[in-house]
Amino acid sequence: MSEPVLNEDRRDALQEVANLAMGQAATRLGRLLDAFIELSVPRVQVVEISKAAAALREMTGIQEAVSAVRQGFRSDIKGEALVICRSGSMEQLCGLVNDPYPRSAYEQVSQEELIFDVANVLTGACVSCILEQLGRTPVFSAPGLLGESMSLDDVFQPGVLAWEVALLVEVNFALEDQSFRAHLVMLMAEESIRHMNDALDALLSSL
Repeated sequence: MSEPVLNEDRRDALQEVANLAMGQAATRLGRLLDAFIELSVPRVQVVEISKAAAALREMTGIQEAVSAVRQGFRSDIKGEALVICRSGSMEQLCGLVNDPYPRSAYEQVSQEELIFDVANVLTGACVSCILEQLGRTPVFSAPGLLGESMSLDDVFQPGVLAWEVALLVEVNFALEDQSFRAHLVMLMAEESIRHMNDALDALLSSL
């Protein structure tokens, strides 16, 4: 591997930074969905892109089709943010959002609109907060829908991410008493691992 991996102290620091970011994202998502949001523990791993789907499947237990939104971010630490939900759970979530408030047909929230709303909240809050804690201000590309019924292997198919190795950070959010769960996956390119290490070292030295 051409880039250094995270040592234990850096990994712990990144998980703590991600925890703080998740709290902000959960608050915003709770307002959007008018629900209490349950949080997971952030998971951090350096993976080969060719094995990213298998690694994420092992982390999340997802075997079925998913909906996925992709958004790039960059500073000296750059990468891709993916928001991934089980496709069936988006139908449930649309029902929860629409059901309490009868609306005319043209006002109904579509699955695509809703996953974009969820993705914007999670990516904006989580990624921005993580990088800002590390002294960076990210610039985001426009989000794009990868698909509404695809496998994890399709999400990470060769050519979509032209890297060999990436730093993967996975956090997930669930609605209390519901089966809906959204996974935010940050993938940072090989050259960004060194910059991430430098930023985490600077954070640790300031404590």
